[in-house]
Amino acid sequence: MFYLSIIFLLEEEFQQLQQSFMEKHYLEFDDSDENKLSYTPIFNEYVDLLEKHLEQQLMERIPGFNMNTFIELLMQHKEEVPGDIFDMLLTFTDFMAFKEMFLEYRAEKEGRGLDLSQGLVVTSLIPADSKHTGSTESQ
Repeated sequence: MFYLSIIFLLEEEFQQLQQSFMEKHYLEFDDSDENKLSYTPIFNEYVDLLEKHLEQQLMERIPGFNMNTFIELLMQHKEEVPGDIFDMLLTFTDFMAFKEMFLEYRAEKEGRGLDLSQGLVVTSLIPADSKHTGSTESQ
């Protein structure tokens, strides 16, 4: 049951629902230490919308599904759950994880995402004195 639950998080419908919600509200969030009062109803709406969607999908497929039991199982098996999925599930119960998700989304939308280009180094695996050019000789 637990692993089946995780699979539903990867479904396109769930992903689209989350994406649409974030698109609607991301401009409200800023990177200040102080949390605005307006964050609370957005968080509550997010939890209500996405948790209910997930719970409904799982109840249709798993007889006797219980969200509280699912959350307990999640915490017991967190090292078995891929990090990005665990982080996303954490946004249902942890406001700071929720806020961080919105801040990361906003940074991406504004082109301030993580830039690794300055730290990339290209190293040839072929020694410089090698006669191999990587092309085939013509016959």
